[in-house]
Amino acid sequence: MVEQIYGENIEIGQKIPTFSRKTDLMHWNRWAAIYDEFLYYHMDDERAIENGQPSSIGQGRLRVSYAHTLLRNWIGDEGSILKLDVQMRGINYKDDSIECSGTVTSKSQDSSGAWLVEIDIDIRNQDGKNISPGKATVLIPKTS
Repeated sequence: MVEQIYGENIEIGQKIPTFSRKTDLMHWNRWAAIYDEFLYYHMDDERAIENGQPSSIGQGRLRVSYAHTLLRNWIGDEGSILKLDVQMRGINYKDDSIECSGTVTSKSQDSSGAWLVEIDIDIRNQDGKNISPGKATVLIPKTS
């Protein structure tokens, strides 16, 4: 269970807790089973090499789900993800370590008093390369 945060306690420039995952075939197979994405270059090193890659490559949309997990783990059950935009700027390979992080860039209150919070997202590999930058808007409740 995630502790609920409230908009009054959020600061511009605040870093949100990171979400990390070492990518491997176990995680990719789970993802592929849901989305029927059993492409050979995701599951077979030899086929990926035939396509010019050093090893199997991760599904790009799986990184979007990592960004979603980053946000969901932070906003709590009462928060909502309103918008999520993640770009694919690099490839992640089997056994890469992926870290998702976010920084609050703005906040404002809507007509109900809830907080709209804008976040810049970085998804980096173990070499520090930002392979999937993004932006999100979340709705955070006000304190009662």
